[in-house]
Amino acid sequence: MELVLASGNRGKVREFQEAFGSELKALDEVITPFYIEESADTFAGNAVIKAKAVYEKVGNNYIVISDDSGISVDALGGEPGIYSARYAGKGASDRDNLQKMINTLKSKGLDESKAHYTASVAIISRYGIYVVHGWMYGKVIAEIRGDGGFGYDPAFIPDGFDKTLGELPSSVKSKFSHRTRAIKLAKPIIDMLKNIKG
Repeated sequence: MELVLASGNRGKVREFQEAFGSELKALDEVITPFYIEESADTFAGNAVIKAKAVYEKVGNNYIVISDDSGISVDALGGEPGIYSARYAGKGASDRDNLQKMINTLKSKGLDESKAHYTASVAIISRYGIYVVHGWMYGKVIAEIRGDGGFGYDPAFIPDGFDKTLGELPSSVKSKFSHRTRAIKLAKPIIDMLKNIKG
């Protein structure tokens, strides 16, 4: 069975290909990307929705991997959470979303808050659905520092560091990120599915 990631997000594709190599195809390498309504109220629910939608299009010769992830800021009551990719509105850019989070923090008179990233990875094949999770804890600051990473990375400082993910090399982030942790749990499941005979 072939592997396809239910995403065209180049940052995500890069992180997944670090684990699975070139055998993992981005969605646009397999089919024309299409809109999927993410209507669940959890990261896991949205990851499953995306995986199912793509699996229905590509068929049972594929293992579809889908990721739903985002950042939750304690001082904002867990926002943006599942709305991380569209916090500043539908079609918002990464920078728009990041700026809204910073402005919302500042509007509360804060320059930082505890926060964490969540990654839910759904795996669907002819053998069923599996979901795993990874987390990364730290804090967000009300300023943009560095131009590495993507999403909220330039304002997120992971526990044990004094630099944002935007300032740290991607090789450092890839060792402990929420997505890395989820991928490590997903890998043995995918290896098992690929090796089932019959």
